[in-house]
Amino acid sequence: MDTLVESDRVAARLDNQERQSGAKTVNEESALRIVDVRDAWEYDGIGHLPHAVNVPFDSFRSEDAGETGMLPGADAFSSLLSEVGIEATDRIVAYDDMHGVFAARFLVTCELYGHPRDRLHLLNGDYSAWSRQHPVSNDTPDTTPTEYEGSFVETGPLVGLETVEQAMDDPDAVLIDTRERSEFEAGHIPGAVRLDWMDLVDETGRGVQPETEIRSTLRTRDITPDRSVVLYCNTARRISHTYTVLRHLGYEQLAFYEGSLTEWKREGGPLATGSE
Repeated sequence: MDTLVESDRVAARLDNQERQSGAKTVNEESALRIVDVRDAWEYDGIGHLPHAVNVPFDSFRSEDAGETGMLPGADAFSSLLSEVGIEATDRIVAYDDMHGVFAARFLVTCELYGHPRDRLHLLNGDYSAWSRQHPVSNDTPDTTPTEYEGSFVETGPLVGLETVEQAMDDPDAVLIDTRERSEFEAGHIPGAVRLDWMDLVDETGRGVQPETEIRSTLRTRDITPDRSVVLYCNTARRISHTYTVLRHLGYEQLAFYEGSLTEWKREGGPLATGSE
């Protein structure tokens, strides 16, 4: 199953699970766990994908001083997933209503805390796109709490300031700023290439652009699979989407600068201004 999964495929899998449930023959290995990361009022009041559980975006971001928007910690995140009945081997499909950027942050957090990468998927197209073509629900699914035990993966894609500094002087690396043009021009890490995360989004379909267009966009910026790619934004939200799309395209040398520009500026890192 691809990292980005189309709504028709998810709908078909959910229909199949419902039929199996009626016959009491659900294949747990292939079953999907749908996670809605919108606010609770949206999940309850507007509706959600059938069988989706709600893990609001703000619930898995740290609010500690100096760490706003950062990782919540393994214990806190494990408790969240335990409460909604997710197991450590579940196949998860996450979505939001913002082109997938919040859902991608959830999936990256899962990966960083040890959930199998090949069992993490982003719905290609958000809730609005889904609701145009498929049924929605206002029913909260019955769940049984689990004992999810996540732990930080030391060998994962998360990197710190030193890796960014090294990438600045490495011709085989490319440092990518996924923020808007105005933010980039106001101040960015020297040598960074600007790739607004929305450049990869199809605003009409609310998912990502066709693969051929994305690869063309990446080539024009010399962002190729043979290079080490280091991603940053402000608080690691927007890079989550770009990271997920690049992983879907087969990029393996991906580095996720969690501290992003917030940490870089706090630590006195140099800034360049203007366009590239």
